[in-house]
Amino acid sequence: MNERNADIWLENEILKAGIALHGAELRSLFRKDCGREYLWNGDPRYWGRVSPVLFPFVGGVRDKKYRIGDREYPMGQHGFARDRDFVLTEKTGSEAWFALEDDEESRQVYPFRFRLEIGYRLEENSIRVMWRVANTDRKNPLYFSIGAHPAFLCPLEDGEKQWDYQLRFQTESGRVLKEFTNRVFGQGGLATDQMVVYPLENGCLPIGEHLFDGDALILENDQVQKLSLVSPSGTAYLTVEFTSPLVGIWSPPGKQAPFVCIEPWYGRCDREGFDGELKDREWENALPTGGMFHADYRIRTEKI
Repeated sequence: MNERNADIWLENEILKAGIALHGAELRSLFRKDCGREYLWNGDPRYWGRVSPVLFPFVGGVRDKKYRIGDREYPMGQHGFARDRDFVLTEKTGSEAWFALEDDEESRQVYPFRFRLEIGYRLEENSIRVMWRVANTDRKNPLYFSIGAHPAFLCPLEDGEKQWDYQLRFQTESGRVLKEFTNRVFGQGGLATDQMVVYPLENGCLPIGEHLFDGDALILENDQVQKLSLVSPSGTAYLTVEFTSPLVGIWSPPGKQAPFVCIEPWYGRCDREGFDGELKDREWENALPTGGMFHADYRIRTEKI
């Protein structure tokens, strides 16, 4: 079980989950009946994070800056919430909520008033991850993106290779996809206009040795609502279920890292050549004064 940097623990009959106050990041998802950890351990040799929440940006902005009117602001990849300490606001044995509000530091790079709440709830063999974004400004709209970045162990066993595993793509009803379309990443982590179609066999795509050589896969326009990791025996041992319009799939290029990220997104990186304002970014979310955004996704584990 990965107990590194977890401050808050949730538990039910099947699962035990650990969350850090730093970033309100899920750090451990442990299934008790088979003694198995499902989350990556954050080894910095490959990637030092486990399951960061991406806010108020998903991906990068062109030249690491964005514009509101005539003013430019600096912004690193995936925003800043993952590197801030949250406050625990509610907790029961199987559910916890964490909050982050704007402050003087955040307004230097993101001049908006907001409240971000992240919740985790154990539901039998699953954990539901919940987001609430509130616009606390009395005059101005709030523009933001939000997304997940959980890393799941793949392969599971010593001696196995990642490319012995597969990804399974399904709709909300469980129908398997015949193919999906990927928007290709370009230089600097920006989206290109190039689209590549991946054919699937019984809804599955092998995790080939070079699948992530071009960085993440980006699926747009509600192509898939269930993504599973499938073991060499053909068993789907973990499924991420979501309703977000985009999802990213990633493992560090060229590292043969022992994990795969499945990332439901409400927003993504800039497109190459984008020169508009923040409000003009593709997939940007806008909240009116006093507005509230709700979203969630679920990670379902199977005994294996």
